[in-house]
Amino acid sequence: MKIKSTTILGVRVGKNIALGGDGQVTLGDMQLKSKAIKVREFGNGNVYAGFAGAAADAMSLFEKFEMKLDETNGNLQRAVVEMAKDWRMDKVLRELDALLAIMDRKSSFILSGTGDVIEPDNNIISIGSGSGFAIAAAKAFLKTGQKNPKQVVTDSLQITADLCIYTNDRITVLG
Repeated sequence: MKIKSTTILGVRVGKNIALGGDGQVTLGDMQLKSKAIKVREFGNGNVYAGFAGAAADAMSLFEKFEMKLDETNGNLQRAVVEMAKDWRMDKVLRELDALLAIMDRKSSFILSGTGDVIEPDNNIISIGSGSGFAIAAAKAFLKTGQKNPKQVVTDSLQITADLCIYTNDRITVLG
């Protein structure tokens, strides 16, 4: 059985950012955990990252990403590209089952084990089971003129929790 869970959502308004995630971990039709923390700060709080997928795999990827961020002196774009290269080419890393959403005040990236580095076209980034719902809600809040990214992320994840069975309302938001 495959473990399913998570919605991670990041929003940038000007130079202000927020990234949040729910706390649900599901195996088949059973909730295993409701208070998982799936978002983390890096680079002295300048970079936020969240994961969707297997938690142990994501922790390994977070450690590897932190090393890459240190090696590149905090240059997020270089760290992400180097991380994607390693993830794709390393036999052990390639088997890890997770996606990462990473952002700072200037850029946002989605990383996958197949070497994908996706930079979204706008100021919203999302991964996981409920990402479509979360993006739609965030776009609607931003269109109304909401300027507080932390509030947009919180409210959007609440809406997502009402719609996606793999997302709960135990939300953690950085920002």
